[in-house]
Amino acid sequence: MVVLPIVGFADWGLGHAYDLEETLALPILRQASVLFGETRPRRLLVLPPLRFSSGSAPGCAFAVEPPLTHRFIEEIVSGVAEAGFSRVVLYNASPWNEELIDVAARDLRVTRGLQMFCINLSALGFDLHPARSRTRREAQTLATWLTGMEPEPPMSEDRPDEKNWPEEETVSQLAAPASSLAEAALLGPALLERAGKRLASLLGEIASRPALANGGKIRALRA
Repeated sequence: MVVLPIVGFADWGLGHAYDLEETLALPILRQASVLFGETRPRRLLVLPPLRFSSGSAPGCAFAVEPPLTHRFIEEIVSGVAEAGFSRVVLYNASPWNEELIDVAARDLRVTRGLQMFCINLSALGFDLHPARSRTRREAQTLATWLTGMEPEPPMSEDRPDEKNWPEEETVSQLAAPASSLAEAALLGPALLERAGKRLASLLGEIASRPALANGGKIRALRA
């Protein structure tokens, strides 16, 4: 089973660096990989993260258009298929890419006959979406512990065009005070362990699924 992490760069209003998605996603994956390896004979192969993904909301940086992100994923996963692997997990950290990876996984299932799966960071208890999320403070706390740095005052840079964006795409700072480094040191390990166990469980479910019939080929429907 091959895992492709997909992360982006953005100011999520949590007072940490623009690589927050990678800061959260990869340690969780590392934790899950250890737990997965303890219970499964099958190996988990992790690719280098795809860092240049789509993200058109305010605060995103180094983003590319969704069609180009789709092509990036297709090119990487096609190389995985050429190497002989057929079971691929798209592990995505950005809320702006959740629908995109669903489409990419579907297309690769159809065109390449691969067994595709999608896991989002939001499903592991760290949703960065500015409108729907109820776990942004947990994400900030974990990032503070992982980086060993107090969060800076968020949203300190001027973004004059932000008023032109839909409210659900506008990132704001947390209403509650950020966790201090001392508090994050107490809460962070448990947050990481919980997310790692959740991801390891999902990976275990994926690993236990039978391989696709007919080598993944989709039979044409006949009238």
